[in-house]
Amino acid sequence: MTRQSVCRSLVTLVVLALLPLVSQAQQVLIPSPPQINGTSYILMDPASGRVIMESNSHERLPPASLTKMMTAYIVERELDEGRLSMDEMVPVSVKAWKTGGSRMFIQEGSQVSVEDLLKGVVIQSGNDASVALAEHVAGSEGAFADVMNQQAQLLGMKDTRFETATGLPHDNQYSTAYDLALLASAIIIDYPENYDLYAEKHFTYNNIRQPNRNSLLWRDPSVDGLKTGHTEEAGYCLVASAKREDTRLIAVVMGTNSSEARAQEVQKMLNYGFRYYETAHLFDSGESLLESRIWKGEKDQLNLGLAEDMVLTIPRDARDALESVVEVDSVIEAPVSAGDELGTVTVSFDGEVLAERPLVAIEPVPEGGFFKRLIDAIKLFFHNLFN
Repeated sequence: MTRQSVCRSLVTLVVLALLPLVSQAQQVLIPSPPQINGTSYILMDPASGRVIMESNSHERLPPASLTKMMTAYIVERELDEGRLSMDEMVPVSVKAWKTGGSRMFIQEGSQVSVEDLLKGVVIQSGNDASVALAEHVAGSEGAFADVMNQQAQLLGMKDTRFETATGLPHDNQYSTAYDLALLASAIIIDYPENYDLYAEKHFTYNNIRQPNRNSLLWRDPSVDGLKTGHTEEAGYCLVASAKREDTRLIAVVMGTNSSEARAQEVQKMLNYGFRYYETAHLFDSGESLLESRIWKGEKDQLNLGLAEDMVLTIPRDARDALESVVEVDSVIEAPVSAGDELGTVTVSFDGEVLAERPLVAIEPVPEGGFFKRLIDAIKLFFHNLFN
């Protein structure tokens, strides 16, 4: 099918009306991102997937206790799918009890609830709690690591491999700042009912009260997660997320030289991102953006829209300067199924294309009867003749 410029122009006016318009949009000025002292880092908008700033974000590095985000994610998935319950009791093995590093201080031979162990993993970064949950879910820590790696692939974490549930050093264990941002996004989006755990500042177990090591929870009220990590090999690492108004950002830094440095570097990224960018929810999936003529169908008008929400990361206060262009097939004939691609929607800012999405039918239109098809065929002949 051909696409005609006349049709495009007409439709463009319709869709532009859906965006706020001003006579003159003020030019948006954005400085270069701040310098970040770390081996790798990334700042991402999880709603759109846009990377606002990064350096070496695909470099494979030891993840240290950031690994426990995947441990927690697997447990949360098991809870969501009904294979675990928060009040389920977990036996503590000798291996779990003996695991070194940061600990929850569970006792060998005791039983601890899944809820307490999950808090021990997320808030206290307990290696013993991580091993206990891994053994309970998969039978052994090694088998649990296999599940972690399968889940990593499902989430698109292409440069990640886990060998432990704890993040303790292992020669073949690695991840990247980008992959860990994807994981943080999945934790927030997939299991929001458990995300409040990541904002808790303290947890007491066995009469031992330990603080969350994410110091940004005390410094920035918009920060509500996620996880710190540290080993000699990995340096000091931090994955943090914050939400201000309708915008959420995820920042990851790996390989800084102190716990204070990781907090400062992530804070710099978050402040930059929120100051100069925002999340814009432009169109809803299934929303009718326009009606187009359809020939030889049971009806003459077809509603067109997007199969998925259009969510973009844009310069702050630039929404009024967005340009939206729609191209629609000049001739659409029935039958049409819901989801059939019949054009494109393109959103640009200052000459840069921010997004291009297929324009789809949001409803089916079956063929009309014999006489309807015959009449439309005659009308379409003259339509094509004079257009």
